[in-house]
Amino acid sequence: MLRPYAGHLTDRIGRRPLLLAGTALAATSLALTALATDLTTIIALRLLLGVAEAAFFVAGFAALVDIAPPDRLGEALSLNSLGLYLGLAAGPPLGEVLTQRSFPTAWLTAAALCAAATAAAAFIGETGTPSRTRNAKLIHRPAIPPSIGLCAALAASGGFLAFAALRAQEEGFENTSLPLFLYGATVVVSRAVFAKVPDRMPPLKLGAIALAVIATGLILTATPHTLIAGSIVLGAGVTFSTPAFFAAIFATAEPHQRGAASGTASAFIDIGLGGGPILLGVIANAGIPAALATGGALAAAGCLWTLILSRAR
Repeated sequence: MLRPYAGHLTDRIGRRPLLLAGTALAATSLALTALATDLTTIIALRLLLGVAEAAFFVAGFAALVDIAPPDRLGEALSLNSLGLYLGLAAGPPLGEVLTQRSFPTAWLTAAALCAAATAAAAFIGETGTPSRTRNAKLIHRPAIPPSIGLCAALAASGGFLAFAALRAQEEGFENTSLPLFLYGATVVVSRAVFAKVPDRMPPLKLGAIALAVIATGLILTATPHTLIAGSIVLGAGVTFSTPAFFAAIFATAEPHQRGAASGTASAFIDIGLGGGPILLGVIANAGIPAALATGGALAAAGCLWTLILSRAR
């Protein structure tokens, strides 16, 4: 809910204040979590962490687009997303090790990491030109159509993240985290190796291809004995989907609208990652393969939508 407001503020007062405030607020929330003793306080601190994340994420993407050369925007978006994936990959095992000592140790370490991010953000100058226009929109409407394609990709891949381990268990895997590892490794390696590809193709065309590959990967994960192949194919599709759609989204925005475009697009990220597993969870009552196949159908629908959008443009 707060991402569009964060985007509005990013355009009004600049990127740097939200980068600093977001990381500092996250550090404060996590440090106080180490001291919390009741559920109500913990929920309040988690909500505060959500405010911090909205501010930092939206301002970070807007700042990235400010500093990236236009002909290398896709490469910048690919490399930037590695930070997100590496953080998500390293955070849980680090937390698991730290909680063996104590939960407060884990929370305080997380707070220290956010404090380090605050220090790093302090060395980043203001990349945007704050707009003094008071009638700026909270929602950047031209960003909505490509954001729908991005939402479809994330809803489909989010369903895989929710059910991959259970699917591996059904298939008799001893190591049920193997499909998730191969998926994540494929995304990280491919985004580093093929970072320049998004700059060599029209973004919506690349987004449509990525969605088609995602659909293929999910159908393979739903098919007996092809879970490993499907995980790798899915990772290949996800490699290009986010850079492609973000490039298409920011192509609709003037420099003083990049915060609003980032806020609008990232709200669709939350809808996709949150809504996809819920939707496919309902289908999973009929079986996990049915849920994964439905995710493939969702990605295929997103592919069709993106192709229509590409032709219209």
